[in-house]
Amino acid sequence: MSDATETHDATIAPEADTHEAEVHEHPSDLKYVKIAAILAAFTLIEILTYTFDLKGGTLLAILLPLMAVKFAIVAGYFMHLKFDSKLFTVMFVAGLVFAVVVYAVMLTIFEFW
Repeated sequence: MSDATETHDATIAPEADTHEAEVHEHPSDLKYVKIAAILAAFTLIEILTYTFDLKGGTLLAILLPLMAVKFAIVAGYFMHLKFDSKLFTVMFVAGLVFAVVVYAVMLTIFEFW
């Protein structure tokens, strides 16, 4: 009987890691300055809402969308969420939605509407 033997070459390198980190290009300095200017403009709008003495629902209808947009910009660019996995985006959006719902419940409890 002949023995069938398998030959293994010890010089074969292990397979390269297929989970290498994806590299993305960071925004330029000018892009960060533009983003900061947009955030400053939104903040100015938020401050101006108090100078016009808006009340209740009107104030919330202006401030909540501004808050959401500012959150998205900061998370997207400054926290590099725009370049990461979509799972992180879902987690951040879920947290934002949860915070707004809790805020609305608290306003309802204290009869703000």
